[in-house]
Amino acid sequence: MKAIEIKTITKSDGSITLESTGLKAGIPVRVLILSEEEEMEEKNYLKFLSNNPSLDFLNEPEENVYTIKDGKPFKN
Repeated sequence: MKAIEIKTITKSDGSITLESTGLKAGIPVRVLILSEEEEMEEKNYLKFLSNNPSLDFLNEPEENVYTIKDGKPFKN
């Protein structure tokens, strides 16, 4: 596996643009984003997660395996 670091700055809508990586076209890649921002606000984090298509599988009926009867109630 080859690691490539590309530094960029987020646009006003939070998106990024990547420069040429020098890799061949059509090969699978994984993108890891490490932000230098202290912490994402919880509401923005939850909004990001709720709109993230990589988590759509959690809406599949076969992923709904737990019921209210599972486990024990959490008491603070």
